[in-house]
Amino acid sequence: MPSVPLSVLDLATIGEDESTSDALQGCVLLAQQAERHGYKRVWYAEHHNFESIASSSPAVLIAHVAAHTTSIRLGAGGVMLPNHSPLVIAEQFGTLAALHPGRIDLGLGRAPGTDQNTARALRRHEDSAANFPRDVVELRGYFADETIIPHVNATPGRGTHVPLYILGSSLFGAQLAAMLGLPFAFASHFAPQMLHEAIAIYREQFTPSTELDKPYVIASLNVIAADTEQQARREFEWRRRAFTRAIFSSPGHRLADAEVDMVLSSPRGAYIDSVFTYVAMGTARDVHNYVTQFQRDTGADELMIAHQTHNVESRLRSVELLADCMGLAAA
Repeated sequence: MPSVPLSVLDLATIGEDESTSDALQGCVLLAQQAERHGYKRVWYAEHHNFESIASSSPAVLIAHVAAHTTSIRLGAGGVMLPNHSPLVIAEQFGTLAALHPGRIDLGLGRAPGTDQNTARALRRHEDSAANFPRDVVELRGYFADETIIPHVNATPGRGTHVPLYILGSSLFGAQLAAMLGLPFAFASHFAPQMLHEAIAIYREQFTPSTELDKPYVIASLNVIAADTEQQARREFEWRRRAFTRAIFSSPGHRLADAEVDMVLSSPRGAYIDSVFTYVAMGTARDVHNYVTQFQRDTGADELMIAHQTHNVESRLRSVELLADCMGLAAA
């Protein structure tokens, strides 16, 4: 048996030869695969205006996946709260909790999950991020038995006590999670630089709450498990190039292959390499050794795995191989 639970971060990636419908149906298949193989939960992250990512509406996606699974926990990892009214999010996730009791999580982040132009299209204000701590407290109240906003209740939502998690890629999220006594999830699958410092600060400053009596850390990493090392390396190169194209393409111009090569051979390529600091890649034995060492190094209470491959079929295989090599209990 693994020393800590394993979970899945599903980015609803749209492969080059896949449609949006293919990717969303793949989310169902991936959650079913994770459920069969003993993963604890699957989370979906809010992104906007990315041609390669279909998870712009986590609550809608969770509802669909929950209807096609039976036991695995599902949640947002996360909702970018400054994009929304706390009351609306409470009603959405309160509805999910009423439909699927005991299975719904809500991770909260403060980034826009997109570029500046799209953030404006979302009607996000420049000071939205500054209000994030206050909005988290307001949202927490809507899920409690008594709201902190007089005479304003979330229905559904009130009394559901949907578990909240603070997401972060910097020290800010660690400090906020510690102050509020909430679990902390660090996005080391794409922003690894402050992982160890953030975890240390969170644990040092943690204040117990009614939800949590001691720190709980979730650390994320990329996993590309395949039947051969060569296949895994091909998948990683696809992911590296796809990320480069998503980040450095400009509106109306998608980077051609030759342009991707130029970016990767330029100083900007060092940034791409830094993004993928934590990647378990290779056969089952390779990823087992890497994931085990990563957990030892971080002391994480749970690992959130992003299976970063080019299509649904290869992600399903990666989920299966990791579960088998880590000794997860199949359903």
